[in-house]
Parts: sequence; C-alpha cells; structure tokens
Amino acid sequence: MSEVLSIIIPVFNEEKTIIKILNRIKETKSSNFNYEVIVVDDGSTDETNKLLKENNNLYDKLITSDSNFGKGNAVIKGIDSSTGKYIIMQDADLEYDPIEFENFMKIYKNYNADIIFGSRIRYKDYSRSHNFLNLVANKIITLYFNILYNCTFTDIYSCYLSFKKELIDIEKLKCYGFGQQAELLTQIVKKSKNNYEIPINYNGRSKEDGKKIRWYHFFSVLFELTKGKFKN
Repeated sequence: MSEVLSIIIPVFNEEKTIIKILNRIKETKSSNFNYEVIVVDDGSTDETNKLLKENNNLYDKLITSDSNFGKGNAVIKGIDSSTGKYIIMQDADLEYDPIEFENFMKIYKNYNADIIFGSRIRYKDYSRSHNFLNLVANKIITLYFNILYNCTFTDIYSCYLSFKKELIDIEKLKCYGFGQQAELLTQIVKKSKNNYEIPINYNGRSKEDGKKIRWYHFFSVLFELTKGKFKN
C-alpha cells in the first residue's frame, strides 16, 4: 500500500485562490503515494466556505470554525484529524506549487527522513523577489533556530514544512498565531534524527496581493523558538 501524505490547508478569506490550489493538488497527484487533503476554514467571512462546499470533490475533509482563531489553530485542527504517516503544510494561495510533493516523498522513501523543509532560499528555477526586510528577518530567525537546535536549515519559515506525524504531540501545541510553526518545529526537531532540505520554487505574494504576515510576527516567532528550547 502506498504511503499517505496528509496535506493541511489552513484557509482564511482566500476566495480568489482556494479552488485554484485544490485543483492544482488534484493535477499533481502521483501514483507512487496517496494524498489526504484536509482544508481548515478558520472563520472566513468571504465566499471561501461556500466555494469549498460546492467543490467537495477536491478534498477529503473540511473542518470549519465559526470564528477566526488564527492560522496556528487551523493547523492544529488539521494535524489532529489527519491519518497520514507524513504531514505537509500548504498555504491556500498560489505561492507554493504542489508539484513539489513528489520530491518530498522521494526523500522520505530514499532516506527515511524525519523532517523536510522546502527552501525558498535554495530555489530551483525561480523565487519572486520582495521586501528586503522580510529576507533579513527570515535569515535572523533561521540563524537563531540553527544555533539553538544545532541545525543547518536555510529557511525555517517556509510553508513547505513536512514531517512524520509520529514526532508531534498535538496536545502540547498551544500557540494559535503566526508563531505556531515555530512551536511545532521546536517540538519535532528534538525527536528527529534525519533532517533534510530540498529546493523549491516560490511565487510569493505582496501585502497588496493578500499576504497576511506583518512585521510584529517576527517577535512571536523568536519567543516560541526560545520557549521551545527549554520546554520538556
């Protein structure tokens, strides 16, 4: 039986792109492994939820919140309901291309990886250029993480974080905001042994395009990285 990759898609007000990304996932399905597509609508106030219900053939599970609790909460709900051996995050926009999933699964199969990052820094063919300060903040966060946890990653806040589900203790995830990926990563990296990065292409959005990250999220990430270092 093929291995299962659970794809967690947190969604908040992505009516312009959600069906496009779900169709893209469908287009890139491989016969070498199975997908489990889990969409978590975190209280969207636009037409996102309506579109999802009208296109229920494009996913396996839909989890809906009445209110917007934050991306971290949506990720936690998605992981908790997943059944796959492997987890990967997928933003609901078009910044990341699901064609990369097959490369992730090759690394799992060939090297028994525990954690795999898709690096936007070591990109394959292209990476859309944006704000210089975002690049600086990402490099600081990644360097700080590598020092704390003795790693050599280049891009720890890439959306394409994938890992074995057995590494995570869902009950210990408490951060609902943007710092949730840092909280999750600090937990799984302590249990992992074989960690990898692969190059990916990246078509990043600007604030005008709908990107939701803001400058102050930088501090919540640093807080979660530091807290995770000393947490049992």
